[in-house]
Amino acid sequence: MTNSGGAAPAPSPLLVLSKITDILEAFSLEAPSLTLADIRHATGLPVSTTQRLVTNMVARGLLDRDDDRYRIGLRMVYWAAPAVRGIRAVDAVTPLLRELRDETGETASLFRSEEDYRVCIAVEETHHELRQDSYVGKVAPLTVGSAGRVLLAWNDELRSAVLARRIPALADGTTVDPRRLSDVLAATRSSGHAITHNERVDGLAGVAAPVFGAGGEVRMAISVSAPVARTTSEAMERWVPLVVDAAARATRLIGGRRPADSI
Repeated sequence: MTNSGGAAPAPSPLLVLSKITDILEAFSLEAPSLTLADIRHATGLPVSTTQRLVTNMVARGLLDRDDDRYRIGLRMVYWAAPAVRGIRAVDAVTPLLRELRDETGETASLFRSEEDYRVCIAVEETHHELRQDSYVGKVAPLTVGSAGRVLLAWNDELRSAVLARRIPALADGTTVDPRRLSDVLAATRSSGHAITHNERVDGLAGVAAPVFGAGGEVRMAISVSAPVARTTSEAMERWVPLVVDAAARATRLIGGRRPADSI
């Protein structure tokens, strides 16, 4: 169908937005870098449409190009920061992260769950030159790391859904057996915190504790993480009461309460 001038009608803005969303959702932690053919296969879009949209997304910073492969653009990180700054809980908890960073000397972060992933919504980085690659908006599977363990341990519905799917092995210490991970999560809930080594990234360790909402649900996780080359198991045990106390203070600040089985 054409308009009175004989030209084909412009595509609906909502339809274009839907296609752009499909392209962005083609990327994942398991496939952070894709070719045009990969994107076309994942989205089912025509070749010409895929090439046109991807080219425009690169020009706008939504995607970054490296030779013949594409990644989510760094511009998306800048948009993530103001989004989470609008959450009152983040503003309230950020000073606690700064205290935790200063007390331990290591990176303190705040996470929330988003489907099968944990998302960093605030971070206070260590002053050491050797540090992890951490930033607001960074995502990782809930099945790895101390923060993911905490977010799963107190959420029965989410835990059941995640454990029913394949668990990606990201590092030497990743627990990929769902039955074993279920036992580990039960122990996390019993102790009130999580300590992990080499689960998400080889050479990284962390301690995390839950922040609860008004209904007693786990809302966020506070963690301290550090390279294993710079810390010891004894040091991490000393961080546990600091992290647990920061999480308890954060719970009070946002008007939350610990569930009865966590008191």
